[in-house]
Amino acid sequence: MLKGCRVGFIGGGNMAEAIIRGLLAGGVTAAELVVAEPMAERREFLRETYGIDARADNGEVATMTDALIVAVKPQVFRGMAAALGAAGFAGKLVISIMAGISINGIEEVCGDSSRVIRVMPNTPALVLEGASALSRGKNATDDDLFFAQGIFELVGTTCVVDEKLMDAVTGLSGSGPAYVFMFIEALSDAGVKNGLPRDVATRLAAQTVLGSARLLLETGDHPGVLKEKVTSPGGTTIAGVAALERGSFRGTVMAAVDAATARSAELGKK
Repeated sequence: MLKGCRVGFIGGGNMAEAIIRGLLAGGVTAAELVVAEPMAERREFLRETYGIDARADNGEVATMTDALIVAVKPQVFRGMAAALGAAGFAGKLVISIMAGISINGIEEVCGDSSRVIRVMPNTPALVLEGASALSRGKNATDDDLFFAQGIFELVGTTCVVDEKLMDAVTGLSGSGPAYVFMFIEALSDAGVKNGLPRDVATRLAAQTVLGSARLLLETGDHPGVLKEKVTSPGGTTIAGVAALERGSFRGTVMAAVDAATARSAELGKK
């Protein structure tokens, strides 16, 4: 995938590290990767752990690479990009994993001719089980999109969406891990309430969520169909489902996604 192409990272935080780990696991060599990271301790960690070239200077990394993955905080992007200058992005594929900054906003800063792919990954990418949505800018080619998808498929699954849907992606899969962790915590608390040791309850809860998600993805069945297969007439599961319905479980989850989507749109306007 990266044949003859060197990839640089602007920012060496957790998400950048997840992508680096995925690329190396997928057969990319350390020599094909370089990262710009301002913190000396973090640079040393990346060098020692992954054997990659880590530098302090963004300009050096931009000069050395063909594609740049921008993994900095959105609030520092404009200052970083201004310091680098449009020439630093010229001729490069720019892949952004910054939340809240539109493709148009990136193109304005990086130069109108820049080839931009915007990606919204999520934190399970840290264990190579992420969900990433990609949108492409007006100058990005089919090959650019294919290239970017290849990177993020090494840390999970990908889908391509219109950029206007990125706020919804943020509300669902970007923020979704927090909802799932809360659900696992609630399952674990309920287990403890009913007599299970905490470690047992948490392990059972986490594995139940993991196994259920895998079953859904591997069978391709509708979630409602799989739910019906667990729900016997007059049994324990339907009693639990009825309690969830009384608490507006599905409506509450939908409201959470709505709220996160609205907040993403609000932040994108700032």
